[in-house]
Amino acid sequence: MNALQALIFGFIQGFGEMLPISSSAHLVLFPYLFKINDPGLAFDVALHFGTLIAIIGFFWHDWIEIIKALVKLIKERKITDFYQRLGIMLLIASLPGAIFGLLLNSYAETIFRGPILVALMLAAMGGLLYYADHRQKGKKKIQDLTYKKSFTIGLAQALAIIPGVSRSGITITTGLFEGLTRGEAAKFSFLMSAPIIFGAALAKLPDLSGQILMTSTFWLAFVSSIVSSLIAIKFLLGFVRKHSFDIFVFYRWGLAALIIVVVLMRG
Repeated sequence: MNALQALIFGFIQGFGEMLPISSSAHLVLFPYLFKINDPGLAFDVALHFGTLIAIIGFFWHDWIEIIKALVKLIKERKITDFYQRLGIMLLIASLPGAIFGLLLNSYAETIFRGPILVALMLAAMGGLLYYADHRQKGKKKIQDLTYKKSFTIGLAQALAIIPGVSRSGITITTGLFEGLTRGEAAKFSFLMSAPIIFGAALAKLPDLSGQILMTSTFWLAFVSSIVSSLIAIKFLLGFVRKHSFDIFVFYRWGLAALIIVVVLMRG
């Protein structure tokens, strides 16, 4: 892998993870479409640490309040404010993804990485996002979520183990179905991604050799992931205040069609 490819992988991870277009799909498809070596799932997950840093950095105030609230909750053993509830909701939402990740990890490395499956998931989940976005205008905020609804969004997040589903895409879609505004659905999606990304990346650390960690290309990808994630978060939160998710849906459909054409042409 050369420096340009490393920067592109980091760019794909950052934008793909934050926008509802599936980072894992693009990380699988980029090597396939351009016939370059796939860096592997371990490298993919390692890039998530860059995304994680971006999420923590962008929402640093929320994370400080959540940590303080959870410490207070442990001491007082009663829920008294919103950030305590939010911390619990994020933990609840993380459980399904953690369980499914452990159970289906081997499939994520093999069967789930097929281009046709990726194309089908891009198209199908794009249609679901379109329907959720146009069904009705949500008016609820994160404060209005219940523990049950946060668990439902967490169940949806578990499907993101399949490339093409998109973690942000499926959680935003489910948030919209639960009545959240576009902006609130996006923000909750970003916040709830932190625990699951951290857990997935941590679990894959043993698969990373010291040789990979010592390469300049790895760190170029890592920094590229951080920068592109920050840009994508800021862009999406501003974009959805005035616009629908249609542009991402159409992009998903176009990419799915392109993948199928390429697969058919290659036989």
